[in-house]
Amino acid sequence: MFPTEALNLWLAVVTVALQGATVGLFVLYFLRTRPVLSGIVGILRTWGFRVALTVSIAASALTLFYSEVIGFPPCPLCWWQRVFLYPQVVIFALALFRGQKSIAEYSIILSLIGFGIAIYHHALQTLPAGSLPCPAEGVVSCAQRFVFEFGYITLPLMAATVFAFLIALMLFVREQDR
Repeated sequence: MFPTEALNLWLAVVTVALQGATVGLFVLYFLRTRPVLSGIVGILRTWGFRVALTVSIAASALTLFYSEVIGFPPCPLCWWQRVFLYPQVVIFALALFRGQKSIAEYSIILSLIGFGIAIYHHALQTLPAGSLPCPAEGVVSCAQRFVFEFGYITLPLMAATVFAFLIALMLFVREQDR
């Protein structure tokens, strides 16, 4: 049997780190015109697609691992989050292959929608039962929590964190094309 609790804890720690990195990226984005930060901004613009491709592959693989190996059944909202995550692997790979920075716009749009769904799903799992409608029409309820670490981290919040990180990163990549 796979040590699911250890994986949950490890991913929760990674999620907290990614949340910190995301906040840092947003702060850096608003301060990007300062000359002292030009080196960091340049690195983010140059390596943004590579980092985003790595993060999106890891997140996609983990969603499949949780559902196909560990056996956590995905609910309808989980599937919708996947709909907005999985294509980003392809568009980041295309962006690297073709050198098209304008693809960052597509990632931002996909991530904004995925983020909204993930935040709704997180609220559904953390608010009192019956606070929000659940779109589930089968065995799996969207309100069922499979992960709850540090008193606030759920699988949907992990997804929201990935989407927010991708948005912040793509803001830098997008700006290079302008």
